[in-house]
Amino acid sequence: MSPALHEFILRIKGLFVRRRLDRDMADELAFHQTMLRDKLLRQGIPQPDADRETRRRFGRAGKWHERLRELWQFRRLENLVRDISFSARVLRKSPGFSIIAILTLAVGVGANTTVFSVINGLLLRPLPVPASNQLVVIGTQENEPQVNYSLSEPLFRGLEHRTRLFSEVFAFYQSVMQVNGSSGVQAVQGQFVSGDFFPALQTPPLLGRMLTPADDSKGGNPAGFGVVVSEDFWQRWFNRAPGVIGQKLEIDHTLFTVVGVMPKRFRGADPLERPDLFVPLAAEPAMHGTRSYTAAGVHAWWLTSMARMKPETTLPQANAELATASSAVLHEVVPDAAWIANREKRHFRFSAGSASTGFTYIRQFFSKPLLAVFAMCGGILLLACLNLASLLMARGTARQKELATRLAMGATRGRLIQQLLAESFLIAVTGTAAGLAIAPLVSQSLSAVLLSSQSEAHIDTSLDLRVFAFAALAAILAALLIGLLPALRATSRDLNEQMKHGQHTTTAHERQAILPRAMMAGEVALALMLVVGAGLLATSLVRLYRSGPGFDPHGLENISFSMDQQPLTGEALIQFYRQVGEGLHHQPGVRDISFALMIPFAGSDWSENLTGTTDKKSEIYQNSVAPAYFETMRIPLLEGREFGWNDTTSGGLKMILNQAAAKLLIPDRDPIGQFVIDPENKATHRYEVVGVVGDAKYDDLRGPAPPTAYHALPQDDWGQGRSYYAVVRTDGPSAPLVGAAHALAAQMAPNIPIPVMTSMADLIRDTMSAERMMALLSVFFAICALVVTAIGLYGTLAYATARRTSEIGIRVALGARRAQVVRMVFLQNAAVAAAGTCTGVIAALLASRALASFLYGTSTRDPWVFAASIIALALIASAASLLPAFRAAAIQPMQAIRCE
Repeated sequence: MSPALHEFILRIKGLFVRRRLDRDMADELAFHQTMLRDKLLRQGIPQPDADRETRRRFGRAGKWHERLRELWQFRRLENLVRDISFSARVLRKSPGFSIIAILTLAVGVGANTTVFSVINGLLLRPLPVPASNQLVVIGTQENEPQVNYSLSEPLFRGLEHRTRLFSEVFAFYQSVMQVNGSSGVQAVQGQFVSGDFFPALQTPPLLGRMLTPADDSKGGNPAGFGVVVSEDFWQRWFNRAPGVIGQKLEIDHTLFTVVGVMPKRFRGADPLERPDLFVPLAAEPAMHGTRSYTAAGVHAWWLTSMARMKPETTLPQANAELATASSAVLHEVVPDAAWIANREKRHFRFSAGSASTGFTYIRQFFSKPLLAVFAMCGGILLLACLNLASLLMARGTARQKELATRLAMGATRGRLIQQLLAESFLIAVTGTAAGLAIAPLVSQSLSAVLLSSQSEAHIDTSLDLRVFAFAALAAILAALLIGLLPALRATSRDLNEQMKHGQHTTTAHERQAILPRAMMAGEVALALMLVVGAGLLATSLVRLYRSGPGFDPHGLENISFSMDQQPLTGEALIQFYRQVGEGLHHQPGVRDISFALMIPFAGSDWSENLTGTTDKKSEIYQNSVAPAYFETMRIPLLEGREFGWNDTTSGGLKMILNQAAAKLLIPDRDPIGQFVIDPENKATHRYEVVGVVGDAKYDDLRGPAPPTAYHALPQDDWGQGRSYYAVVRTDGPSAPLVGAAHALAAQMAPNIPIPVMTSMADLIRDTMSAERMMALLSVFFAICALVVTAIGLYGTLAYATARRTSEIGIRVALGARRAQVVRMVFLQNAAVAAAGTCTGVIAALLASRALASFLYGTSTRDPWVFAASIIALALIASAASLLPAFRAAAIQPMQAIRCE
């Protein structure tokens, strides 16, 4: 056995039999001392002299114990354990400081861990499928660098079997499906998936089989369409019955056979969705009938397409192959030569991007706001570390006599630095643990705010290895930031100088020390940056709320009636809505009621090209509304009239324009009585303008109201089962309205899902979820920054004042007035706060530019925001400085002089 290995084994053994080895060591040393003493006695040396010589030769027994322990102990590890134990005792003796330090760091680390958990779940966590790094998402590019990650069904089919670099190409589309069960029709989250969806994601089913390319064909396989259900759906609908395979399900009035059950860990390719049903893409025309996206061909861009690359394929190779195949796919699947020519003129091409984390459109809206919030969290953590470093520096100065005594007794500077760093490490670990404890709950609340408009979406914010690694890195950085500089500074003084000066006195050099003041000034500057950022975002949010959508959302409720699969059409469907409207209008508190195909800010839109008197094509937003719609929405009627129930197709097609559309289509004359034409269907789609209404925002509260044209509901020609929203204005509680809507639906259309009511105010609030999240968190961080800064200023000044007790007592004894003492102590922090404020204003002016894209109607140099931020910080700094100043003024001269 090698000596090194023998030494290592001895040290490991020493961890478990330490006491026995100590006894053996003492016995061994006593044996050698006895042998030497006996030898000296045999030589005729007297007993006292023999004992004295034995002690001289062996020296202090503790020295031998220390040397021998070095052979069988992990000395550095044991020293570290002792340092941590000693640090714990020191922190217990200062419970106020310890609690403040731990809570301060918990806020900093907890905020960072919370936001990182959301970023991890939304942007970083890989899909739980084998070899997810081989997945790519396929979109299209034209002249703009922006990639459109939606494909039409023909374009996807053209790619499905063409490329040679992919093992599978698949597509999916999230949809709410109506399932007919024993308790009636229920809305269930589902996905249309192509044949290679399950083979590409490589997750075996829990029961049965997956869907295959044979299922994704017209009419399905010979047994009809198959459906794969989730484990949760299997539990809810079939009570985990083992015979679920082969059971029938009626989905959107189409019969399906259950062929498989997927395990809970399988989520599909969208990491935020939790679909319960997976149906073949080829079943979409049968399920949606005249509303089929497949039937719309290249004009309906609705599919998300992904692919699994072969192991030897790289992303640049895949993009090169897709670019080469683009023109061939267009000519193969698109029959319209003019459409192809227009796309090729705009340099149409397919493009692939990495999809190891899956693909969801929500990332496009929240990735930048989350990164901005993450930067603010970094500022909070840095602020907390600066604060604690300043406090530890002050404590280290107050402990100079203790440190000098330990240096005099033989401790090295490195040993003292290790002990002081152990104290910082203990604070960092405890604060990080507290931050991790609260992070899951807070991150779930944050994700709920982000997804407030997506009720079925879910961000997985659970703590995984990546989050723990981030927290560990934050703890290490925090320990170094808060501990290294104070430790170096506390042990850098000359030993004689430290022993000469008392604990409560200070030298002129220390009074004029630049480093602590510079750190506090930096803390003030950083706090001012955070407060200014919060003020800008909060002001922007308030102005966005006040900008108004162009209608009155207060008291406005929307009730959705899912009539998609009903046989009603034409006059019968119109009568259904009229009867529903009459039934709801008689409910208590209902003032006005109408119907609309699409409601603002619900996430759906419809736009087409129209021409007016200038014969110039313009893309105009469209909507189909019932009579009294504008009165119900409180959109002002500027000219002409509203629609009536007698506006049927027999009297000619009618249209109402908003101001923006009227100026765009008919800029040179009075719009009333003029005609607007659909250039694609000139013969059949010629509309007479009967009214002009005010501009109302459609799907974006930040931008101007788009040009919008309104069609009359009685002239709707979309065929059977058109689903409209009931738009109801109430002046009382909305709960009775929900029950009335359910009763009417059960009586008049028992086979439709239960109507769902949403508040217009909630929809508007949800459209601002990113802005709201940023404003709320930034204000919270700003408050934390002010509190942390106040603690830092107070703590640093309190320590400095306590160490100057004798000096202040002498000043008072020599005739200094209390007001002079207060002013002297207060001005110390005032100078630091003033320097930090000046630096912070300059830094905030530069950093606020990064927030420009998030602001609405607010300048990044808004003087009112800067003034309010400076005043708030000045008040906090004054409050934190006055208390130590008043305490200093209350010092009694005789008591102060005795302190030394």
